[in-house]
Amino acid sequence: MRLGRALLDVLRRDRSSATELPDEQLMNLPETIVQFGTGALLRGLIDDAVHGANQRGAHAGRIVAIASTGSARDQALREQDGLFTLVVEGIEKGQRIEEARVVSSLSRAISAADDWDDVLVLARQESLRFAFSNTTEVGIVDDHVSRFDDRPPKSFPAKLTRFLAERARAFDYDPRRGLVVIPCELIENNGDKLASIVLAIASRWRLDGRFARWIEDAVPFCNTLVDRIVPGVPRGEHAAYLSAKLGYDDALLTTCEPYRLLAIEASGEVAAALTWAASDDGIIVSPDIGPYRTRKVHLLNGPHSIMACVAIPMGCETVRDAITHPAIHQLARHAMMEEIAPVLDVDGAEEFAEAVLDRFQNPYIRHALIDITLQATMKMRVRVVPIIQRHAERRGVVPQSLAFGFAAYLLFMDGRIQEARRALGLDVPADDQGSRVHEHWSSAGSSVRALVEAACGDVALWGTDLGAIPGFSDSVTDALQRMRTEGMAAALEHHVGVLALPA
Repeated sequence: MRLGRALLDVLRRDRSSATELPDEQLMNLPETIVQFGTGALLRGLIDDAVHGANQRGAHAGRIVAIASTGSARDQALREQDGLFTLVVEGIEKGQRIEEARVVSSLSRAISAADDWDDVLVLARQESLRFAFSNTTEVGIVDDHVSRFDDRPPKSFPAKLTRFLAERARAFDYDPRRGLVVIPCELIENNGDKLASIVLAIASRWRLDGRFARWIEDAVPFCNTLVDRIVPGVPRGEHAAYLSAKLGYDDALLTTCEPYRLLAIEASGEVAAALTWAASDDGIIVSPDIGPYRTRKVHLLNGPHSIMACVAIPMGCETVRDAITHPAIHQLARHAMMEEIAPVLDVDGAEEFAEAVLDRFQNPYIRHALIDITLQATMKMRVRVVPIIQRHAERRGVVPQSLAFGFAAYLLFMDGRIQEARRALGLDVPADDQGSRVHEHWSSAGSSVRALVEAACGDVALWGTDLGAIPGFSDSVTDALQRMRTEGMAAALEHHVGVLALPA
């Protein structure tokens, strides 16, 4: 049978089902949220969070999703009465997790391309209070092409501008009918950027001057940070296994990891409007979400960058391959717990680091290490270099595991791995700033020390002089020399042995 309200009645009578089912009355809650997008991250994070709030009695309401990509997910949602199954798979506090629930927060879906009139009708719906979106990082861009009367406008910001203009006009710019806009695109200050684009489009469209004032007074745009790996609809054997276990068909069956974070930057009346988020430890409402971004960049993304450069030469292909290798695990744990977390000045850094180590070991997610090397040089500058500098300044010593990771990065940038991949016809991720490091390799000739001193001292590349950190160049040189003469695996074993890192 196909998932839908009729099947729910059957499953509720079947006491043997292990799938968590929604309460019937929650499917009749009012529509309070418009959601631009129907993709995996929205289903696995936002829709799940709203569903959880409803289940706990916080009654966030239900969601109307607006589809724009032509993926046919809106049709599947209509056929399944807005329902889909979320399967949570992974490692949490060292224990394997596999649980399933039917998510009921979506009431319906509308195609912007096929049913634009229905979208505008929705804009005039009094019960709406919130707007979520996830249209990928390229979704929040200014749109000089779309016009007010396009059906629909091309970009997400233009669609949102038209939607809000319809609502403002329908309610005569009543400030009580504004929406709290919560974009979930993975760019910094996403709310601020989206608001400025909406106002720019409104100006180009020559909308009533009251509209800009209404936006500024009644439509807060919240900056956010979202963090959950949601692979989406499973394929192949895994899909067959889950379908058999569930005992029904679900065209939108969605998998995700246990960890989740939705950090919303809000205070005062805006924070008070998010009462449904208060009982969810996966949602943080704070006047400043900067610390949470800092924590993620340096304790998740930073170790990613280091592990990729160490593990690829050792034959590892995925993050899980890397973190389950004993010596790489020792390196990552030491860098995270002893060198990064203690200097971050954010609450819960160690707890977050432990959760990250669990996430790295998730057997259900295949995260290719080579993909992490996309723009590897800029990632090193943003994710790792600030911590190297901060640790040295505060502790007065070189962070040895980060220095080892930096040496591995320099070795990765000698180009041999990239050349081997090209010879096999494999993809080589771009690195726009990598040419500067290649130049240092060429200029240094056979001298590892000359290379390290030139690379570390490249202030234009790193924004700081790493060579000015006492002992840092020496540590990098020693590690890189050993990597070149003995191989990465032997160099790593020596590193963990010298530091006596616990297994």
